[in-house]
Amino acid sequence: MLSCAVLFALLALAHLTALLVPAVSGASAEPVEYATKPALMPVLAAYVLLRGGPRPLVGALLFGCGGDTLLQLGGEPAFLAGMASFAAGHVCYLVLFARLGTHTAPRRTAALIAAGYATAWLGTVALLWPGLAADMRGPVAAYSLLLTAMALAALRLGPWAGTGGALFLLSDTLIATGIADWPQPPAPQFWIMLTYGGAQLGLTVGVLREAGEAGAREVFGPGVPGPDRAARRGV
Repeated sequence: MLSCAVLFALLALAHLTALLVPAVSGASAEPVEYATKPALMPVLAAYVLLRGGPRPLVGALLFGCGGDTLLQLGGEPAFLAGMASFAAGHVCYLVLFARLGTHTAPRRTAALIAAGYATAWLGTVALLWPGLAADMRGPVAAYSLLLTAMALAALRLGPWAGTGGALFLLSDTLIATGIADWPQPPAPQFWIMLTYGGAQLGLTVGVLREAGEAGAREVFGPGVPGPDRAARRGV
């Protein structure tokens, strides 16, 4: 299990470094970039399997790998297929959140948070709409709605998953601004992958922690965390 975690960290570091190389030195590190990106999520999925994590989480990560690989191919058909793969991953996450989610905010607070996410979705789509090709507007709006729903539902699993959902929303918004030809920061792919990697890691840790707590509640009863809770806190 530790080796998978270390390998994921090394791959992420290598990939992010490769994305910075052109901006810093003008050289190309595409071989490293293209080799490491599709490997990130399978390694994280292997970590989940070794920990006995939920299968929908493995599915979400592997769908993420599919999206990562397709986006590397370039072109509109590959982009749409990659977006569909990520969408399938979001559905897997929504299934997990419905099954495991126990963190609930007071009704007024929950309503304000939901309104904030809805406003962010509407505002982002409205701003991006003029810059998107006509045949991309519908798919991008539908995908971003699903993504926003996933990010909002992730809050039901606590701060790790909630942060992961918010970072996923930010990462994909950065991608959308590039499609709409908005001005981009230096090394935009670095920021996209930094937030995306953090998103998937946060969601993974959040799901594993909550799945462990749910298993303990099933065995020991509500309010009794089980003898290995301290160990699970080290996920």
